[in-house]
Order: sequence, then C-alpha cells, then structure tokens
Amino acid sequence: MIGFFDSGFGGLTVLKHVVKAMPEYNYLYLGDNARVPYGNRSEWIIYEFTLQAVDYLFKEGCHLVIIACNTASANALRKIQQEYLPQNFPRRRVLGVIRPSAEEVAESTSVHKVGVLATESVVAARSYIIEIRNQNPEVQVFQQACPMLVPLIEAGERDWIGTDMIVKRYLGELFAEDGDIDAILLACTHYPILYDVFRRNIRPDVAILEQGPIVAKRLKDYLSRHPEIESNLQKRGMRVFLSTDKTEKFDKLARIFYGEPVSSKLVSLESICTI
Repeated sequence: MIGFFDSGFGGLTVLKHVVKAMPEYNYLYLGDNARVPYGNRSEWIIYEFTLQAVDYLFKEGCHLVIIACNTASANALRKIQQEYLPQNFPRRRVLGVIRPSAEEVAESTSVHKVGVLATESVVAARSYIIEIRNQNPEVQVFQQACPMLVPLIEAGERDWIGTDMIVKRYLGELFAEDGDIDAILLACTHYPILYDVFRRNIRPDVAILEQGPIVAKRLKDYLSRHPEIESNLQKRGMRVFLSTDKTEKFDKLARIFYGEPVSSKLVSLESICTI
C-alpha cells in the first residue's frame, strides 16, 4: 500500500494525479486536519507531527509513504530518512514533493527564472533554492511566502473577491524582484485549487507548474527503478481516506481537492508515536 500524508487537504491534489497514472495500487491517505496549518509552526513541531503520521501509515501496512506536503517535506523528510527509517523500518521508504518538483524545474529547457510560491516555513527553509541550484545552478530562483492562502482555501473562499486581491498582491511582490520570471511553481499542494486565480493574474507567457502531475510522473519512474519496493505494494485499486478532524468537513472539502466523492474515517495521531 502507498501512504499519502498531508497536514490537510492539499495532498489530495497530488494523490488525484498519482491515482490517475497508477490506478492499480492501494492508497491510504491521511490528513492531519485537526492541526492544520503547519506552515507557521516551528521546525521541531512540524517534524514531530510528520513523524507521528509516517509512523501511523507504516503500522497500517504502507511500505512507501509520500509526504505530499511541502512544509513537512522541507522540515521533516531528511531527518526521517536519515534517522527514523534506518532504526525502525530500514526496508521502507519515505519520499517528498520538493525534490521531484525541483528536478522538473532544473531539467526544463524553457525555465531560466522560476518563482516559487509557498508557505512561510518552506520559504524560510530555502529548500527549493538549494535543490534547484544543486540540479542546475543556471536557474535563478525567487521565492514568495503566501501565508494567507491555505486558510482561505480550507475555508472554502476560493471564489471570494478578497482571495483574488491577496493572490494579486503576492504575485506583485514576487514579480517586483524580477519581472522576467518565466515560470511559477505552486510549491504548496493547496494552491492548484486557485489555479484559475493565478492564471488570470499572470502574463500568458509565464508557465504555471503544478506538483500533482510532476510527482505522478516521477513516482511511476521511481517504482520502475525500485522493484524491491514496488513488489511489496498491494494492487487491488483500494483507496482509504483518514482524517484527524471531523469527517463531515473532510469529505466535503476533499471532494473539491480530489475531484470525487470521499468517505473518510476519523483517527487520532497524538499518542500513537512511540519513537
């Protein structure tokens, strides 16, 4: 089974594309909606919350977990990979969304200046600047924190005129750094919900990159190169959705993020991690 974790609903925009590309696998999605948003929390708290979620998914039978959250990927993934996995689950894997997205940008022949829109925590971690420069130092990276967008999206305000104004403000601050940015990376899995808002406020010649299609393509390639992981994944086309908050709210908003009706189950994470 492939586990997906996000602090809330955003990871569903990634899962949607992964399921479309690889429908045969079983998927278990966990959204920590009781403690969202993660973007303005400390690095240590983000790590603790993410570790609890990964530990839970492994104990539920996942052999591969995708941290489908940029904030958690930036603040917790490396430590989980380097410390938690070798000591507890050496034959299982945890992947994030930052590296595949950075590789996509770095390998593109049409991207020379990229604007990264993300949460405050991801911007502070400078993860995209580091990853993209490591892959291709010729690509210039500009960052813009968008702290108000996740709460607005999860409050169902994607069509509110104020959301449009806030997006325009963030884009204005980003393009003030360099008006020749030729691509925007939506480096928060919530942001595709506002794709149309971004599109109408950006020049037509500026590409908008979403993480869902990128992660789906690169995960499929990863599994083809790692049969030792792929062979342990169940293939019955099962999808299970878990939430740490009210399932009624989760199911309502999840339908927007995932694009299909969802029936979730309530779980608790706060006391399950004994690492």
